[in-house]
Amino acid sequence: MAYQALYRKYRPKTFSDVVGQEHITGTLKNELANGKTVHAYLFTGTRGTGKTSCAKILANAVNCLNPQNGDPCLVCESCKSILNDQNTDIVEIDAASNNGVENIRELKERITFAPASSKYRVYIIDEVHMLSIGAFNALLKTLEEPPKHVIFILATTEVHKLPATILSRCQRFDFRRIDTEKICERLQYVAQNEGLTLTDNAATLIASAADGGMRDALSILDLCASSSKDIDESIVESVCAMAGKEYLLELAGFIKQRDTENALLMLDKLHNSSVDMLRLLGELISHFRDLMIIKTVKSDKKPIVCSSSHLEKLEKQAADFDIKDIMYTLGILQSSVPLMQSGNRRCEMEMAVIKLCNPALSVDLQSLERRISALEQGGIKFKPKPEPKITETEEAKEIEIPEEPKPSVQPKTEETAVEKWDEIVSILKTTCPLIAGVLEDSNAYIKGPYLLIDAKSTQFKTLINSSGGMYKDAIRKAAEKVLGVTYKLGPYTKPVKTESQDPLAVLAEKLKNFEVN
Repeated sequence: MAYQALYRKYRPKTFSDVVGQEHITGTLKNELANGKTVHAYLFTGTRGTGKTSCAKILANAVNCLNPQNGDPCLVCESCKSILNDQNTDIVEIDAASNNGVENIRELKERITFAPASSKYRVYIIDEVHMLSIGAFNALLKTLEEPPKHVIFILATTEVHKLPATILSRCQRFDFRRIDTEKICERLQYVAQNEGLTLTDNAATLIASAADGGMRDALSILDLCASSSKDIDESIVESVCAMAGKEYLLELAGFIKQRDTENALLMLDKLHNSSVDMLRLLGELISHFRDLMIIKTVKSDKKPIVCSSSHLEKLEKQAADFDIKDIMYTLGILQSSVPLMQSGNRRCEMEMAVIKLCNPALSVDLQSLERRISALEQGGIKFKPKPEPKITETEEAKEIEIPEEPKPSVQPKTEETAVEKWDEIVSILKTTCPLIAGVLEDSNAYIKGPYLLIDAKSTQFKTLINSSGGMYKDAIRKAAEKVLGVTYKLGPYTKPVKTESQDPLAVLAEKLKNFEVN
């Protein structure tokens, strides 16, 4: 008899066998026990969490001749035919390869026929999000008014890609990532049945690598069993091409010490040992994520999957890190993921490590802040420069509109728009038509004793500075007539929006106002 993979051999056959999805299996069992099944179900969640298994159990249960509190009996003729894949009324469709309109039209033609040997004809459409728009439209009518003998079960890992019209016609169940402890219990159960010895730390490491998916966990256990009947952490690390916990601690230590040479030598050693660089990157991200959790979560029960001995080592290393450094490191590592997927993995990993060990090579704001922080920790302090004193003469000096812009000192007061500026321009149309013409569509603002003019025309500055003061006097008199106050004239400068500035330029500007002791 051909070897059967563990994830298939130990696939649940009843809802009671499903691990970690009690919120779903309990509801389905109650519906079946009370005869309240619906015509369309939607199972969504990450891979390996039980969607397809529950779909098959549901297909079996609705056709079982002797159901047991919502579970299929597994011994009647219907159950046996389904378990042996001999029941033609249970149809599984892979939407990834059957995603066209013609496929759904063919399905619509077939569902009109009554079941051959079962109560219901059940269609399980896996990866349903892969259907084309045309196929979804064709499926919609069928979901809306299906024959009474048909049940649809749609399964997907990307529910956000499904049209709202499809979602609204299905009873939705969200599958969660399976708890680490429950995965470990299941792994130990399977290992015992298969005559394997599995250490607790190895089970925890497998559960961590499976990321909440039971199928992936059993697949990893299968690979480990091919290598050895006695499975410990080293076997799991070797089979999964993991760097190992100790290597991660050491590599993180080199990054903290900014020891570029030893960090690169370690990467070379790991690469020569066939450690996948993309997986190493993921493990290093997880490692610094654990350090981040330790620094920020004060509860004794932290959301970290590892052995108690390794947790102690993590806590010791976290004490040496500042949270800002951890966040910066995570940012660099996360940004390297897409680059590594499309480029040379080893080179991208080395570049990321070099950046982490040498902040001077990074030009982002966070790296500059880290360098300043390091200087301050080394005893260098920054203090604000004293602001230059402004004399009364400079404070009162009128701001003219020069040929070339010159720095000027303006009172630190709020500026307000001149609401009656159109009236002032109307007066100028009579007293000084030329200047009124260049002030078309202009605005003006009052700031202390100054009338600041925002002219759209480029000729305005030229006319003002070539008239010997004649046009300035005309504007002052018109403004005084409307506003009742004689203002000094000045150019209006729009405030700079800091959010659109280069963050490095902003930081550099701030540093100009500091001097080093």
